[in-house]
Amino acid sequence: MNYTPRLKEKYANEIVPALTKQFGYKTIMQVPKLAKIVLNQGLGDAIADKKLIDAGIDEMTSIAGQKAVATRSKKDISNFKLRRSMPIGVRVTLRNEKMYEFLDRLIAVAIPRIRDFRGINEKGFDGRGNYTFGVTEQIIFPEINIDKVAKINGMDITFVTSAATDQEAMALLKEFGFPFKNQKS
Repeated sequence: MNYTPRLKEKYANEIVPALTKQFGYKTIMQVPKLAKIVLNQGLGDAIADKKLIDAGIDEMTSIAGQKAVATRSKKDISNFKLRRSMPIGVRVTLRNEKMYEFLDRLIAVAIPRIRDFRGINEKGFDGRGNYTFGVTEQIIFPEINIDKVAKINGMDITFVTSAATDQEAMALLKEFGFPFKNQKS
């Protein structure tokens, strides 16, 4: 039995024709696609407590469904008592099936669990077709057991696309079902 994620099928069957019609692409290879999703969590308090990194790796691994790695500092900063190559965060990069599975869980389950949610801000585009937004609490993901959380941390989620412009990337993410804030003009 061959399994393909729901959003991967939606991309091929619905999103590609919609974006081709909207932007007038000549071939389907011009249609922007999602290349990868990067989850990043900065744990600055890990300088004092090394157990926070292990807890962060465990939480990020359960959220992403893929082994997370610790990010290390690049230089010494004496004011923060930081030394080179000390672990200061956790990161995981998702591609292919795991990327689509995470995106589906993010849109359908995690984002609706955000308190006082009014839509995702549209200002997270970088000018090259990539989008980043922050989540203030990791407990919005159902994989996290609230009773076992030692400290509530936020995380950054970056969507890297093959889009040439921010408008194309935004159209791609809207087609996937991202709940962007409605702009009043």
